[in-house]
Amino acid sequence: MGIDSESDTAANLQIGPTTMGMVRIYIEAEGVDLPLDFDPDEALEIAEELRSAAETLKKATKG
Repeated sequence: MGIDSESDTAANLQIGPTTMGMVRIYIEAEGVDLPLDFDPDEALEIAEELRSAAETLKKATKG
């Protein structure tokens, strides 16, 4: 499966700070519990990548 492949897999996503000074992205799906911890700078980079991808799609779909 690639980044542009559709999927019927349902998952829960939680994002928040940890008591250890990290930002955690926690993904839970059937048979999967995946905690991903990032330092604050990495988390900001991820946030910018998400924002950039969303803005690219908004521009592309404005017709």
